[in-house]
Amino acid sequence: MNDLILMAALLEGPKHGWALKKLAGFLGGQNAMHNNLVYPLLKKFVAAGWVRRREEPGERGQRRSVYCLTLPGNRELLRRLREFGAKEASSPIEFRIRVGLFGIVDADTRKHILDERARWLSTREDHFSFIQQGLKAMDSSKWGNEVVGFLLREVRAERKWIAALRKKESARPPSAAKVPQRNRGER
Repeated sequence: MNDLILMAALLEGPKHGWALKKLAGFLGGQNAMHNNLVYPLLKKFVAAGWVRRREEPGERGQRRSVYCLTLPGNRELLRRLREFGAKEASSPIEFRIRVGLFGIVDADTRKHILDERARWLSTREDHFSFIQQGLKAMDSSKWGNEVVGFLLREVRAERKWIAALRKKESARPPSAAKVPQRNRGER
């Protein structure tokens, strides 16, 4: 998941390490992504050819590394976004990251992601409904029933959101997914 966030942070264009860790943190719902996550992933991406690193002068004479997503990196990001099986469907964060990047994936991928998450939520709703029925039979489980009721409302709210996303998708004119253009000279 951190790899998706970090690669997605590079979609808009080249960024130096500090700005990248701040943006990646923001995309992941944090203040900043930790150095111990960012720099090892960047090193791995550079070695794989997915990200290019260049040095440029900083404001106070120091050297700063600037990172940019390469064409193979773009392809790798799209490949990873398409990977959405049962494990990813069970994660709200994995799902939300992909929905946030729906603008760069094709319609079939969007449909697959929505279908997989909806399938997982349906199973979850059935599970919680079954538990709720059992809890109603027990007088001492008032607070347990509160928790299960809250979880059911959460699942149902997300299923409504998915239905709204499907409606937006069906109203959308057919077009190719748009991936931001790279700067000249980048692979």
